[in-house]
Amino acid sequence: MSAGRRFGRVGLLALAALLVAVPLYIALVAASHSARDLLGEFPLLPGGQLIHNLASVLFQGLPGAPPVWLMLGNSLLMALGIAVGKLAISILSAYAVVYFRFPLRMTAFWLIFLTLMLPVEVRFFPTYQVTAGLHLLNSYGGLIVPLIASATATFLFRQFFLTLPHELVDAARIDGAGPLRFFFDTALPLSRTNIAALFVLEFVYGWNQYLWPLLTTSNDRYATIVMGIQGMIAASESFSLPQWNLIMATAILALAPPVLVVVLMQRWFIKGLTETEK
Repeated sequence: MSAGRRFGRVGLLALAALLVAVPLYIALVAASHSARDLLGEFPLLPGGQLIHNLASVLFQGLPGAPPVWLMLGNSLLMALGIAVGKLAISILSAYAVVYFRFPLRMTAFWLIFLTLMLPVEVRFFPTYQVTAGLHLLNSYGGLIVPLIASATATFLFRQFFLTLPHELVDAARIDGAGPLRFFFDTALPLSRTNIAALFVLEFVYGWNQYLWPLLTTSNDRYATIVMGIQGMIAASESFSLPQWNLIMATAILALAPPVLVVVLMQRWFIKGLTETEK
C-alpha cells in the first residue's frame, strides 16, 4: 500500500473518530459547568463542577423527575431481562427447529421469520392490549416480557446450528445422550461467541428503549433513563435557568453502562460476528 493511500485511510478514520468525539466532548463540557456558565457563549474547556453535577442528578435528580440512580437501575434490569430473555427463547426455538422433527416445523419457523416484516409500531397496540389484559402495566414484567421474542436471533442461531456437523449428533446418540444433554454439553458451549455477540446487541437494544416504557409505565418508580432524560428536559423548562448542565450529566451517566458492556465484551462480540470456523 502506498504512503498516500495509507495517509488517506488514516485521515478518514481520524475524521470519523472526530465526528463521534465532538458531541461527547460538548456533553462533557456542558456537564462540568453551572447552568449560568452555559448562557451566552458556550465554554470551550471543561469546568470544575462535573463531580458535583453527576452526584446531584444521581442522588437527587431534578424537581419533578426521579433520581437518576433509580432510572439507571430500571434500565439495567430491563436491558438485562430483554437480552437474557431473547437469547433463551431464541436459542431454544432454533434448537427445536433444527434438531426436532414435528408437524409444520418449517411453517412455524417462517411464521417467526415473517414477523421481521412488520414495523414495530404496528405491533405496539395489540401488544399493549395484551399487556394491559394481563395486568402488567407499571411493572417490570410489562417492561420486559413483551419484548423478549426475537426473530432475528432465532434465525441466526438456526443458521449456526445448521453448520454443526451431523456427526456430533450421531456421537451423542451413541453415548446415550438425550436432546437436553446434547444441548447443554455440545450445542450451547459451541454457541458462546454467538451468544456474546447477540447479548451485546440485545442489551443495547433494551437499554435504548423509549416508546415502550413510555406507553406501559405512568409511575416514576418504573421510569427508565432514556425516558427520564426527556422528563428532565420538560422539568427544566420550569426553572429560570435551563438546567442543561444537569441534563448533560444525566446523558453521560446513561451512556456509561452500554459503553462498558461493549468494551468488556468487545473481543467476544467481534469474534461472534466474524468467526466462520466453529
